[in-house]
Amino acid sequence: MPTTPAPVAHSSSSNGTQPSNGADPSIMLELVDEDGNTIGTAEKLAAHQAPGQLHRAFSVFLFDESGRLLLQRRALGKYHSPGVWSNTCCGHPYPGEAPFAAAARRTYEELGVSPTLLAEAGTVRYNHPDPASGLVEQEFNHLFVGMVQAPLRPDPEEVEETAFVTAEELAERHASAPFSAWFMTVLDAARPAVKELTGQAGGW
Repeated sequence: MPTTPAPVAHSSSSNGTQPSNGADPSIMLELVDEDGNTIGTAEKLAAHQAPGQLHRAFSVFLFDESGRLLLQRRALGKYHSPGVWSNTCCGHPYPGEAPFAAAARRTYEELGVSPTLLAEAGTVRYNHPDPASGLVEQEFNHLFVGMVQAPLRPDPEEVEETAFVTAEELAERHASAPFSAWFMTVLDAARPAVKELTGQAGGW
């Protein structure tokens, strides 16, 4: 399973002084009801403190031309779920930002690559506590699948390392390495779109 450590690089944060690991509590998230309708906003950390406030999020799954899924291991300095493997990219739209636009933006910010053939893959609502931090993911998550067709340039403040894996390799890695609490929930929800993108031979 090819694994690529993130290179040492300067922060990609917008002001050049704050880390881009999402720890800034002044970042605002969009609160939603159970149907995904916007009902307000909340600061990022406040929205994740137990019991959590339901907010809009997105998850991206990108594949190479061989049908392998791009995973990332979250940077050790991240405030939430550091050092665990997860899907290609995940995050939160800014209030009023379209989830599709946020998914493309954040993928580029974290991995230095723009996804191709990016398509919506449905939504999933979940409640996942993180035992290590005590934070809670109460999310209405918009799912996207697509392709990656350019070299990666990961931001080391966001991404510790990356790996392209087949479905079989993912199963092996998932059994032996820590993954984000939400990973299997979002992957299972996105599987119909993943199978449409990669074909039956991909094994997803």
